[in-house]
Amino acid sequence: MKKVLAYILIGIFLMAAAYYAIVYYGTYSKGERSGELIKFSRKGILIKTWEGEISQGISGAQIFKFSVEDKEKEVVENLQKFQGRYVKLTYIERFDKLFWLGDTKYFITKVEEENSPHFSGLRSKKDEE
Repeated sequence: MKKVLAYILIGIFLMAAAYYAIVYYGTYSKGERSGELIKFSRKGILIKTWEGEISQGISGAQIFKFSVEDKEKEVVENLQKFQGRYVKLTYIERFDKLFWLGDTKYFITKVEEENSPHFSGLRSKKDEE
């Protein structure tokens, strides 16, 4: 009986490890999105995660929600610096959410400031430097 219980527990552990490996290391898609960075904050009660949103339209009807892992320190700093500006985000989409990493399946790996297509006559702070 103890042997059967041990095999069941090992099986459950191996299935959980395989699930985690597939969700964390397997990438469903990679891509880029651009928009105005309208929100970026650290939220949560017990487990704090970085969460943000960009608006991809003038009226704000198209919102892209994303998360940033704690290990991406440069990305976090840039997102805090570019608040309210037009940005291009490079992201990976995972198969599922892992609650201790973020609220979404989209994780930002790179952020760049861009010129807004809506206000093409205006210059960004990047152009002024």
